[in-house]
Amino acid sequence: MSEPATLELREQFATPEQQRETASIGMWVFLITEVMLFGGLFTAFTVYRLSHPMAFDAGSAHMEFLLGGINTAVLICSSYTMALAIHSAATGKEQRVVLFLLATMVIGAVFLGIKFTEYYLHFQDHKAPALWFDYSGPQAPYVQMFFVFYFLMTGLHALHMTVGIGILSVLLFRTLLGSFSAEYYTPLELGGLYWHFIDIVWVFLYAIFYIPGLHVR
Repeated sequence: MSEPATLELREQFATPEQQRETASIGMWVFLITEVMLFGGLFTAFTVYRLSHPMAFDAGSAHMEFLLGGINTAVLICSSYTMALAIHSAATGKEQRVVLFLLATMVIGAVFLGIKFTEYYLHFQDHKAPALWFDYSGPQAPYVQMFFVFYFLMTGLHALHMTVGIGILSVLLFRTLLGSFSAEYYTPLELGGLYWHFIDIVWVFLYAIFYIPGLHVR
């Protein structure tokens, strides 16, 4: 690996601390817009669920509870490895940063693999809304609406997860180039914030899509 580089202070900033704080504020502003995006979808889901609770419970009963639980555990592990990567950067352990970034990326890929396996199983079960949907029980249109929300919101989450893996790959490349040190690892911290946000969103998705249908089974 290359010799770790020191912070390159941009001309518009007076101090390294100001540059770091500005970058952090920028990331938090971005995450707020993401909260607004997912918040709108969660609100719409809540409105439909309160209007048709039995239909949404029936839809939830068709979830792959075991795979969803495994994926939740997988993402919790990925948050842990991401935190270890940042801690390793803060203590100047560059090789561990590489190791934990790789571990986080692999775990993220495992999550996506399990998620798309779930999608395939739902498709085989004729639960793809509009394209391949079949449900003979009562309130079928609203059960289908449950799956519209499911595919839309979990699909958007999977897209964010894919982007997150891309971000980590860039951070890994920069780590190998020696761009970070114990004095400067702000991009790793910001990448960690994004990754933790994705993980938190999944916990809420798991809660609204998987858990309600358990009592129906």
